[in-house]
Amino acid sequence: MPYKFIEDIAVADVAFEASNKTASGMFQEAGMAVTRTMVKSISSVKQKEVRKIEVEDGKVDMLLFKFLQEIVFYKDAESLLFSRYMVKISPDMRKLTCNAYGEKIDPKAHEMLVDVKAVTLHRFEVQNDEKGWRCFVILDI
Repeated sequence: MPYKFIEDIAVADVAFEASNKTASGMFQEAGMAVTRTMVKSISSVKQKEVRKIEVEDGKVDMLLFKFLQEIVFYKDAESLLFSRYMVKISPDMRKLTCNAYGEKIDPKAHEMLVDVKAVTLHRFEVQNDEKGWRCFVILDI
């Protein structure tokens, strides 16, 4: 499984780990984990609309943080959920571009679980080793 939820972190939080051999793959898996936190079935979210997400930062962990915050922003500002993320990261690991595919929240089509309010910096971590890329993220719900 490319991402897994971590139990017993805090009452009002959801924690997950995401991993992949590549940085862009790990970012995509982290995006999917954020969506999966909010909606019971990712397959219920059709890819009807696309939003281009662009973020920059000098540190890869903050690049991930900003990317995940953009997902929460689109949920709040445009009532959008995404079920596919096509992430590209620049060779210097300072810029991310992503096409995020999804649709507006529809209570009849999407069984919502919780409302993600924010990505937290508490225990936020990105690592790269011989196994690939891994992150640990806590979401405020």
